[in-house]
Amino acid sequence: MKKMMTIGGLLGFGSGLLLALSQNCSWPAVLWRSSAAALAAGLLLRWWGKVWLVSLQQSFHERSQAAMAAEAQAASSPPPSKRP
Repeated sequence: MKKMMTIGGLLGFGSGLLLALSQNCSWPAVLWRSSAAALAAGLLLRWWGKVWLVSLQQSFHERSQAAMAAEAQAASSPPPSKRP
């Protein structure tokens, strides 16, 4: 999660910097807006990363349950008979 928050902070700072500079703001305003954007983007990407990780774990769990059920069904069914 640290990496996701760091990436979000960098993206937020960069986008805040570009948007503030495109509006011809003073340097203190540029720094303030970039910092606020970094905080917001970092928190947002951290939240999204948690949701994504939980979704991946749930998907893996469902696949393993399906594989175990298929294996149990294959073990309980009789083998096909060979006809001459």
